[in-house]
Amino acid sequence: MNILVVDDEREIADLVELYLKNEGFQVYKFYNGSSALMCVEKEKMDLAILDIMLPDIDGLTICQKIREKQDFPIIMLTAKESEIDKITGLTIGADDYVTKPFRPLELMARVKAQLRRYTTFSSHKQTMCITIGALSIDKENHQCFIEGNLISLTPTEFDILWLLCLHKGKVVTVDQIFQELWGEKYYSANSSSIMVHIRHLREKMNDSAENPKYIKTVWGVGYKIG
Repeated sequence: MNILVVDDEREIADLVELYLKNEGFQVYKFYNGSSALMCVEKEKMDLAILDIMLPDIDGLTICQKIREKQDFPIIMLTAKESEIDKITGLTIGADDYVTKPFRPLELMARVKAQLRRYTTFSSHKQTMCITIGALSIDKENHQCFIEGNLISLTPTEFDILWLLCLHKGKVVTVDQIFQELWGEKYYSANSSSIMVHIRHLREKMNDSAENPKYIKTVWGVGYKIG
């Protein structure tokens, strides 16, 4: 599998490259955003690891440009503790984030988890559609429609919604969401990212406490399709 690594701190980029190669991945490493974007246009990538702070084009912009055409997983690296950077990254299409300094083995675990989720949900070739009231979700084409209108969802948002649709009328806990989509045991550090994905999903579907039309929240327990 091809992994894109973009970080202007050469020591970090080189270290990530070393660990990825030891795991058998093909690495495309860049120290600036411009070269990385040119590479994405020419090569097929399976996952990207993007630093937010870059000298030319910041990682958030790169993420946004990738999402215009590609749906492979994106992991953001950030040296900032600010929650807004993490929320912004998830909003524009990032699937996960790792705060510097980080342990390389943890990053490798995140990479493998994202690839497992992506390949699992992309492996089914048959047409798979679910319709619930005005909601229609097409698994093969990764498209979601509400009342005939196409709703733009990130890959992670789509996977969460698909999982909820499969369990229509049943409670799905945050723990289940993490284990089924990422393939590993849930731990509290992932809570904020999952909740951000669900919040954005609800906003895009015009779901609220006053209008619980598509996703009903079971506070303190989990989520279910109404």
